[in-house]
Amino acid sequence: MDAKKIMKIFEDTAYVRMGGSDEELRAAKYLQSLCAEFGGEAQIVPFDVDMATIEQAEFYADGISVTCKGYLNAGSAEVEAPFYYLRATDKYSLSQCKGKIVMVDGYLGYWLYQDILESGAVGFVTYDGNANYVDRDIDQRELRSYVSKGNKIPGVNINAKDAIELIRRGVTTAKIVLKQDEYVGKSHNVVLDLPGEVPEYIALSAHFDSTSLSQGAYDNMSGSVGILGVAEYFANHPHKYGLRFIWCGSEERGLLGSKAYCAQEGILDKCVLNVNLDMIGCIMGKFIYCVTGEEKLCHYISYMGDELGFPITGRQDVYSSDSTPFADNGIPAVSFARIAPGNTATIHNSYDTPAVMSASQMEQDCAFITVFAKAMAQAKHCPVARKMPDNMKEKLDEYLARKRPKNM
Repeated sequence: MDAKKIMKIFEDTAYVRMGGSDEELRAAKYLQSLCAEFGGEAQIVPFDVDMATIEQAEFYADGISVTCKGYLNAGSAEVEAPFYYLRATDKYSLSQCKGKIVMVDGYLGYWLYQDILESGAVGFVTYDGNANYVDRDIDQRELRSYVSKGNKIPGVNINAKDAIELIRRGVTTAKIVLKQDEYVGKSHNVVLDLPGEVPEYIALSAHFDSTSLSQGAYDNMSGSVGILGVAEYFANHPHKYGLRFIWCGSEERGLLGSKAYCAQEGILDKCVLNVNLDMIGCIMGKFIYCVTGEEKLCHYISYMGDELGFPITGRQDVYSSDSTPFADNGIPAVSFARIAPGNTATIHNSYDTPAVMSASQMEQDCAFITVFAKAMAQAKHCPVARKMPDNMKEKLDEYLARKRPKNM
């Protein structure tokens, strides 16, 4: 895949494609057509996802309307209560949440939501954006089902500039009005099989959905283009192990596409390794790997980088991407990424466009990934142990909220 083709794909997919949307399906069909260009017969595989349509979302602070977006799948309710900014999550601070609408910093993850719910909060406010940016963008967020577990209180998201103003003004009361239609919809994975000489296969994955403000060039049409390039190479080159390419939908909504894939009965019985790409090929930044599996694979990849003169650093850890469901099911996984400094390329906002991408860097990153995939796919025996180390099992339990992290 040459530079011109790479940039055309970025340009053709420069639109928002949230998981479960018509635009996500449009992108799935486009990826399917790109596979067909080199003779690949990719299948579009639907799976169920929670969906919602916001009918009304309003937020008032001391009676003054504040621009907001309501949390999808957070139910419908109208609540007015004292306003409280939760600056820390110590026992005393959490005790002040009772009967209040609580504003928190950052994302509302599983443990934070459980904490404010248990402490008696009646509503919540989050904020995003940057106080120093000229825009007043607000991301469309959702209360994920694994976070709420059916226990829903209404929530809204606002811009960081407004969040600062609430504290500056010393707001004491707040009101949330949230009405929405919640239903089950469809998201889609795109799956391409290139059979090998043996029934075992290597799964290569990348997500192709984006968040509500983002064109998702960096995060993660780049990874999708990456595994497309690997697929194009192996369509014309022999390989012992089978290769299955999975473009995952709804990753940004909680790894839903890869979870749906891995949940299929028997689907992983012959899978020996997952290679996941999430954010490569940007103009700036360093190339990294993250291995969720035996530590020996870290050394192998580092040596390969030295051998090829391709700078790469990494670690043994859990990566917040589609590699995680594979690892959680006992499949050793490695994610590759090129991580840019935050002031040169950002994600989950309107600044993630093709402008931050480099066709030549994409070619270099894809070349390294192809060499690694070739070493694994043509091995007499896949050298990576199909066993998850105990330290990775513990990290998976923490990441997937089955166990509370020690530092929380």
